[in-house]
Amino acid sequence: MDVDVVRNEVFSGKDWALAEVERAHYEDCAFHDVDWSEATLTGCTFTHCEFGNVRFNAAELTTCAITQSVLRRCSFFDATLTGCKLTGSHFLDCGLRPLTIDGGDWGFVSLRGQNLTAAKLGGLRLREADLTGADLTRADLRGADLSHARLSDAVLKGADLRGADLDGVALRGVALDGTKIDMVQAVRFATAYGAVVSG
Repeated sequence: MDVDVVRNEVFSGKDWALAEVERAHYEDCAFHDVDWSEATLTGCTFTHCEFGNVRFNAAELTTCAITQSVLRRCSFFDATLTGCKLTGSHFLDCGLRPLTIDGGDWGFVSLRGQNLTAAKLGGLRLREADLTGADLTRADLRGADLSHARLSDAVLKGADLRGADLDGVALRGVALDGTKIDMVQAVRFATAYGAVVSG
């Protein structure tokens, strides 16, 4: 059975707070000044969409996909994203604190310069994500897949990286004061800074 898809629509100034939306599908749509506060979105997909000044405050997104989309000045205050896919999407000047993330695929996502202080990102797939200049102070990244992610000028002070996959990550220039790492990562960091590790 074909799935109904909304295409090339513009939604502006909509008050969808407290809405319960299941399996809605949008392609090449734009959402401006939309209020989705405390809404429940389940199994929804947004492909090549644009979000501007959209409020997801205290919203619950479950198994939703927001892919190859741009989110500009959107607020996710106290929102919960469970098993969501955000592959290739770009966050620009968004409010992402506090935000609860439970699993999901954020591969190739751009979070350049975003404030993710104390964010809970454990187990999240962030493969090849762009975290350039992001503030990840005290962030929980335990077991996250950060392989080939860009962390240039990122701040990881007090963050927990234990068990995270850092394969292909350029570690020089990353602020790491107080960062928790495991023994395997310790060798990787030491090597990155020119140390020769021997038994």
